Amino acid sequence: MTRGAVREAGRAGSPPVVSVGRPPWWLLVVAVLVGGLMTADLLARGRLERMDLRVSEIVSDWGLQESPAYPVVWLLTQVGGRVTILAVLAGLVGYLLWQRGAWLPLARVVLAVAVLTAGVYAIKHGIGRTAPAFPGSYFFHADGASFPSGHVANAVLMWGVARWQAVEYGLPPAAQRAFWWLSVAGPLVTGVAMVSLDFHWVTDAVVGAAVGIVLLGVVHALDAVVLSRWVRAPAGRPLV
Repeated sequence: MTRGAVREAGRAGSPPVVSVGRPPWWLLVVAVLVGGLMTADLLARGRLERMDLRVSEIVSDWGLQESPAYPVVWLLTQVGGRVTILAVLAGLVGYLLWQRGAWLPLARVVLAVAVLTAGVYAIKHGIGRTAPAFPGSYFFHADGASFPSGHVANAVLMWGVARWQAVEYGLPPAAQRAFWWLSVAGPLVTGVAMVSLDFHWVTDAVVGAAVGIVLLGVVHALDAVVLSRWVRAPAGRPLV
């Protein structure tokens, strides 16, 4: 472990051309407020539910699910798919492990997956909101798992982690910019595609983004106090 940690400490490569994307404190506060207020309004069957119903009626009239455009739009939803992102991250983490002997990116990805799974599914099962296509007229049901959108939360968190590694480990500028675009546009593309296919309500996507931002902040915080300190300690570097 010591040799690997020493190699980890020397992260040679291209200089940063974008930031690592750690959410600032004010953005975390906004995400918590937006997520909390929207959740409270939905539980109270307020205006946001009526807005969701109206948007769902509009996109249902588009008929994308029965149109030739469906495969293309469905592929766009997979920009936030767990399998898609983990396949890219596997290549990124494998490259950093092979080229730099860096284990820290793998630990960060594992932590992010654990935090995402626990956080998103706790809310999904706690709220129990049904998807637009759920049979019957239910909005909250024991089998409901639409709120928040796991795809959007996944896109925010996991592309954010990928961008972080690309910048911190000095990948070429083109790669850093590519991951920056994925971290910014990926959640938006995913959310719009999911809503346009009537897979999710608008508020599912918005709160999914808010949850992803908060979880990204949690992963950065846990890394700062646990993971990165653990790597620096075997390398003999100061912990402060």
